Amino acid sequence: MKTLTIIPSRLSATRLPGKPLLKINNLSIISHVFRRAQEANIGDVIVAAEDQEIVDDVIKNGGSAILTGKNHKTGTDRIYEAFKKLELKDVDLIMNLQGDEPAINIEDIINLNKKMVSNQSKMGTLAAKITDFKDLDNENIVKVVTKKNLNKDHFSKANNFLRRSLEVENIYHHIGIYCYSTETLKKFVELNQSKNEIENRLEQLRALDNNIEINVALSNSSPIGVDTDEDYLALKKIMEYKV
Repeated sequence: MKTLTIIPSRLSATRLPGKPLLKINNLSIISHVFRRAQEANIGDVIVAAEDQEIVDDVIKNGGSAILTGKNHKTGTDRIYEAFKKLELKDVDLIMNLQGDEPAINIEDIINLNKKMVSNQSKMGTLAAKITDFKDLDNENIVKVVTKKNLNKDHFSKANNFLRRSLEVENIYHHIGIYCYSTETLKKFVELNQSKNEIENRLEQLRALDNNIEINVALSNSSPIGVDTDEDYLALKKIMEYKV
């Protein structure tokens, strides 16, 4: 089966404008993510960007990028536009990687792709163990409740995604990576946003509300996403110290 990885990116993030082009070790965040995806070696990688500056930066750093429209409600709509523009006929799976996680674990990307192929799943994602119970009450950390307890071999079905929870059984820190079969991606973007999705600000609820199953694999770690200036400085310190 052939996988295409698409990384949606835009400069107009509300909490940290311009974050895809912020630099760590003299390389932009978006180009770091592109390189991680390439190192996973599961297929071609492309950035789907709203802004020409992102396209130029990715290409300058040896990557591939395509310009998309500015009016998408979600990153998934952006990757679907890019996929259609590319006019590739032989792609079976689309991997949607977040453009603000330059420290994403390469093994986790590989593992999600393997599980999608071996289970012939329609849609899959990742989750990490929650180590701090304060996270259950933190609305910025999205949680997923799975049908079964996760271990490295499981690819359990997701029962729900939520921002706050008092439950502690089969609940994990959701990591915003998705893999879809091409038919599922097409079906997903053609569906209207669900009430549940809008209220919770979680687009994956649109899938569950329309009976699209989402399987969840256990990740090795929770990547640090860059949402705020503090996140950026913390991650910059970690990644630059490593080198």
